[in-house]
Amino acid sequence: MQNEQLVQIAVDALEDMKAQNITVIDVRGKTSVTDFMVIASGTSNRQVKSMADNVIEKVKAQGKRPLGCEGMEGGEWVLIDLGDVVVHTMQTATREFYDLERLWRGAEQSRASHGGEQEQE
Repeated sequence: MQNEQLVQIAVDALEDMKAQNITVIDVRGKTSVTDFMVIASGTSNRQVKSMADNVIEKVKAQGKRPLGCEGMEGGEWVLIDLGDVVVHTMQTATREFYDLERLWRGAEQSRASHGGEQEQE
C-alpha cells in the first residue's frame, strides 16, 4: 500500500468520526521517523479515542497492522504508528499547547477537505 493511500484511509476514517481541523504534514526528508503525520482534533476524550479506534479499524480492514498505539487510556492525545504514517488524534487544548504544526513549519502541510481532496497551505 502506498503511503498516500494510507494517509487517505486515515483522513477518511477521521472524517467519518467528525474530526476537526485535519492536517496532513509531509515530513519526508525532514526526519527518518516517518514520511507523513496526520493530526486531527476532537472535542472530548471519548471522541479522540473513537477517532483513533476508527483509524485502526479502517487500516486493518485494508490489511495493514499498526506498529503501535499510545494514549488510548487517557484520550487526551492518541498516537497511532502506521510506520511511514503517524496519526495524532488530540483534544483541541492539547493540540494548541503542543502545536505540532509549528514544530514542522517548513514541511508541506495540507488541510483535509471533505470529499477526499486536500487543500495546500
